[in-house]
Order: sequence, then structure tokens, then C-alpha cells
Amino acid sequence: MSHPHTHSPGPSADASVRTGRTTDAPAVGLVQATVWTEAYADLLPREAVDQFEGPAFASVWRHSLEAPPTPVHRLLVACAGDQVVGFAAIAPADEAEPGVPAGAGELTVIAVHPDARRHGHGSRLLNAVGDTLRANDRTTLVSWLPATDEATRAFLDTAGLHPDGAWRERVVGPEGQTLREIRVQAGL
Repeated sequence: MSHPHTHSPGPSADASVRTGRTTDAPAVGLVQATVWTEAYADLLPREAVDQFEGPAFASVWRHSLEAPPTPVHRLLVACAGDQVVGFAAIAPADEAEPGVPAGAGELTVIAVHPDARRHGHGSRLLNAVGDTLRANDRTTLVSWLPATDEATRAFLDTAGLHPDGAWRERVVGPEGQTLREIRVQAGL
């Protein structure tokens, strides 16, 4: 006997993280422009935020992907199906900075498009960052973020990245305006 209200499971979300390719540059640029415009609108001078354009970011990413400065430099992308919805970039950390141990890697940026948040993409990206850095013999993860970015700070805190007491003022405006950043870190 057939049951008219029995449903087969629907398609599951095809979510993944992979190493970025040069062909991902336009999508990564769009995600970065969208996320940064949202995140920095109240933190940076208007003329700086107006410069956040997908094609400009895409050009920088394309160049970086074509000629990474070191083997540790890597772009990881989060995908929903074939669509790039987030990214994370890693690099060797500046071990000359006080408090940065030898063998540290840096998460230079992590971003997920606002329409794709709360689907696990950020967590998958952060896990892939840790795995990739460990595979490159890195033992510590550090990252800098705006002191007022409570959402990213809370996200990184749940992953074990905690403020280590370091802070810096980054020049962000044409007239010397600064943005305070704090450093978080965790052992890998």
C-alpha cells in the first residue's frame, strides 16, 4: 500500500572547503567586498569603505593565487554546491612580533557572505585552516581582528582562539585615522 504523505529525504546541502583557484578570484572578491562593506561601515572612513569593490579585491586575489609568496600562503574557499560563499587566507605569522612563537601561522582573513552564514561554512573554514597549518608544520595559529568586532571574536573564541594581550593601531584612513586591532591565538 502506498503512503501518499511519505516523503523521501530532500537533497542535502553540498557544503565543502577546498583550496582556492585563480578562477575563484571574482567570487572571493565579491564575498570580501560584501562582508567588508558590512563589517567596516561604522569603523572606517567613508572614502575607505567606498573602495571595497569586488573586481579590485578579485585582482589582488588572482595575483596572489598565481604567485603565492611562500608555500604556507594559502586561500581556502567554502562552497555551497559550486558557489563560493566564504574564504579564509593563511600565511606564516610574523615571528618577530613579541608573543608570537616560532612556527606560528596567521589567519589573515576569514569571511562568509551574509546570506550563507549559520550553515557551518565558517567552522569548516577554520577547521581547514588548522589542518592546513598543521600539515605545514605550524604549531600555533594567530589572527588580528578589530577590537570592536564582537561577532568574529566570539566565533574565534569558541574555536579556542583567545586574546593574548597584544593590540595595535592600524592606519586605515587618508588622514591617519586608525583602527585598534587585538591579536588572538591558539595552539594547533
